[in-house]
Amino acid sequence: MHQETEAGVFVSEGDKSRFAPKSSGRRVRMCAYLPGLTILVFSLSSFGGVVRSTGLTMAEGHTLMSVDYEIFGKVQGVFFRKYTQAEGKRLGVVGWVQNTDQGTVQGQIQGPTVQVRVMQEWLKTKGSPKSRIDKAKFHNERVIPKLEYKDFQIVK
Repeated sequence: MHQETEAGVFVSEGDKSRFAPKSSGRRVRMCAYLPGLTILVFSLSSFGGVVRSTGLTMAEGHTLMSVDYEIFGKVQGVFFRKYTQAEGKRLGVVGWVQNTDQGTVQGQIQGPTVQVRVMQEWLKTKGSPKSRIDKAKFHNERVIPKLEYKDFQIVK
């Protein structure tokens, strides 16, 4: 069975399925036969355009959430804020990031639950190339009726 979308085609072969993106002139490596991951990746890519619009609300059928975070380790002086802002914009979430006097980085993420969870995982495991993340704390998680920020800012 084949189901075509704007981004590509879902192909089901027996109990296995995969997503084949439409060609954009560049090669994209995909791991075939992981149906759950394929659906997640497709879902994340299809949210991109929706999330970037300002004033997104739950009434439009999206659960929005907000979560505060603090990242511990070697996270200052390694462009952590710059990379965090870039990743937030890439994912289509909004919020802010700043250095603290204690040598940590803190901030807030807002957006659709799926994108916020992906950003949390990025903050816990990746960060900037020269950073070393020892611990990530997330708190004050809540559902919000609308986004409180227009973009993702670095606070000085």
